[in-house]
Amino acid sequence: MSVPEGARPQAILTDIEGTTSSLSFVRDVLFPYARRRLPDFIQRFARDSEVRKWLDGVAAERGGQRSDSELAGELQDWIDRDRKHPALKALQGMIWADGYRSGDFTAHFYRDAVVALRQWNDEGVPIYIYSSGSVFAQRLFFRYSAFGDLTSIISGWFDMETGGKQEVESYRRIQSEIGEPAACILFFSDVVPELDAAREVGMMTVLVDRSLDYVEPRLGAETHGHRRIETFDVLQRSG
Repeated sequence: MSVPEGARPQAILTDIEGTTSSLSFVRDVLFPYARRRLPDFIQRFARDSEVRKWLDGVAAERGGQRSDSELAGELQDWIDRDRKHPALKALQGMIWADGYRSGDFTAHFYRDAVVALRQWNDEGVPIYIYSSGSVFAQRLFFRYSAFGDLTSIISGWFDMETGGKQEVESYRRIQSEIGEPAACILFFSDVVPELDAAREVGMMTVLVDRSLDYVEPRLGAETHGHRRIETFDVLQRSG
């Protein structure tokens, strides 16, 4: 279901990229940073057990024997194609950790999203994150935000280990983990097929359609019947 005006959810589930934070930060800052650092990172840490696990998994998937330099090239190609793969997400997270800790960048958040998340937290509404980035990367994003450490207001994290974001079963698993009826969970995303999947299990849904991220607004039939907002301010005023 779409969210009725004034509805009071018992839990919030939200995407990050394009929803709480800009598409451009991920695409223009994080992805290029990881792409640039990948070869050196693999060369330095290939013997680390966690890194090796992911590299060997990629090699096996690609047909067996691969040199580390070949794997670095393939992973860079996956970044270029924005492939949602657990190994790539895990390795990107490790590289981004260095960038955050060294102060190369801080994570972008829209101010209205931070205000809304903090208000829900103050009201006792638990907040959960569901992103294609690994849970490790999600935690880094919230810890090193431009608004300070936001991890304390988040009750739980979900990534591709839960399942694809456009798969109905993923939202069933999330609903079970959260422990609230699906109809009491409010899901925010900028991706309509994700909202469709969440609605299929009975969650309330809101399409976040920010003008800074989407030059052409999604209107009418393009919303698939999901309530559309451009900022979280609208919900705070009507809630």
